[in-house]
Amino acid sequence: MEKCVIALDLGTTGNRSIAFDKKGKIISNFYYEFPQIFPVPAWVEQDPFDILNTALKSLQKTISFCESKNYNILSIGITNQRETSILWNKKTGKPVYNAIVWQCRRTENICENLKNYSELIKEKTGLFLDPYFSATKIKWIIDNVAGVKESILKNEILFGTVDSWILWNLTEEKNHFTDTSNASRTLLYNINTLKYDNELLNIFKIPENILPEVKSSSSIFGFLNPKYLKGNFTKRIPIIGILGDQQASLFAHASFDGGIVKNTYGTGLFVMAQSGRQPFKSDKLVSTIAWTIKDETYYAVEGSIFTGGALINWLKDGLKIIKSYSETAKSAKKLNSNEGVYFVPALSGLGAPYWNSSARGMIIGITGKTTKENIVRAALESLAYSTKDVINELFNMPYKLRVDGKASENNFLMQFQSDILGIPVERTTISEMTAFGIAGFSGIYSGLWSIEEYLKLYKIKKVFTPKIGENERKLYYDKWKQAVSKTLYWSN
Repeated sequence: MEKCVIALDLGTTGNRSIAFDKKGKIISNFYYEFPQIFPVPAWVEQDPFDILNTALKSLQKTISFCESKNYNILSIGITNQRETSILWNKKTGKPVYNAIVWQCRRTENICENLKNYSELIKEKTGLFLDPYFSATKIKWIIDNVAGVKESILKNEILFGTVDSWILWNLTEEKNHFTDTSNASRTLLYNINTLKYDNELLNIFKIPENILPEVKSSSSIFGFLNPKYLKGNFTKRIPIIGILGDQQASLFAHASFDGGIVKNTYGTGLFVMAQSGRQPFKSDKLVSTIAWTIKDETYYAVEGSIFTGGALINWLKDGLKIIKSYSETAKSAKKLNSNEGVYFVPALSGLGAPYWNSSARGMIIGITGKTTKENIVRAALESLAYSTKDVINELFNMPYKLRVDGKASENNFLMQFQSDILGIPVERTTISEMTAFGIAGFSGIYSGLWSIEEYLKLYKIKKVFTPKIGENERKLYYDKWKQAVSKTLYWSN
């Protein structure tokens, strides 16, 4: 009987379940989208049951397929959209409010009121005091949803990021766990002591008893509840391995070596590199936990760019000037240059390296000659400029850029990314790197692969090399920086 592992990839706009065999081949892949909720501008929510039901549907489909093909499922690994916050009643299993998504900016006032603690928070957590992270979302729910404070006093409420919400529902024991990579995104977890920090809990006025227990990323987190299995499938399937989605992608890119930077072109853009056994110190980037393997914790430095592929979605669904992702490269190539048009994609403020929540999006350089092709090209180029902004803050050393995510399949964007950085850009043969990363993590610790066997599965499909000179590169980038400067503090 052939063996496989399942990656349960819990994304921002949908959930995917993929089974990988010993050769790293995808043997099944089921994906289901769920709706986003926008109560007011800059607020983003999701129904926690939409998240759960699509996750269950994709997982059950994958398990049934593997059973039909006589595969032995060794384990399930979970990777998830990070920071998104859910509070639920542990007696009824019902959320007290919708999930507040990582993109949501509703807690700007909370951050402003706590700004005197910014340096302390950065020192303890490696994170900025920003609505992006979980603690202010938790605080907002506690302060604004009727009955939550009283239920907390009765010890009835649990908090979790999406991994914990799904794990609690998947396991027969109702396990309330998370891993260090996700805990490090809450603003409540001290990445130096590897514990929830009492001083931080007091600052945000969040009780520790609602928080999930933090375990090593490579732990056994429980077993899938048999009620979710269909047919004659009777094996107890362990859930081994939990990683935040960007950490899973980093793991998949074989980033055990120095000099490798990965960028995931998803809903946002997430530039990340491993920084070893010590937190990386930066005034403009986030220091975070990459993963904990048994008792060894590894750190990463990250630049989170809030708007990435979401910008292309907006062109399609909002402006309706394109019908699909695939046409953007062709549209951009109709022009020989950007013709002076720049698009700053601050649809939810600006993340790294600016951390300016009051910035707003802007298209500048428009003339009577401007067409939709100019706007599409400027949107694609903005993703490359935003990436360069972060990479400029990373290392003063040679490095490789490895890419994944849907937008990384756009050849125009990847060529321009190489041009504007002045270095090669490597695209792998594996399109689902987040899922492949958690599959690797889970598979290594459930016996499907050794680390060496897993690393050999990584193959480069295409390398993009620079085609413009330094003078042209500098001219383009200087104009970009001018454009960005005009968007800052717009909503103040």
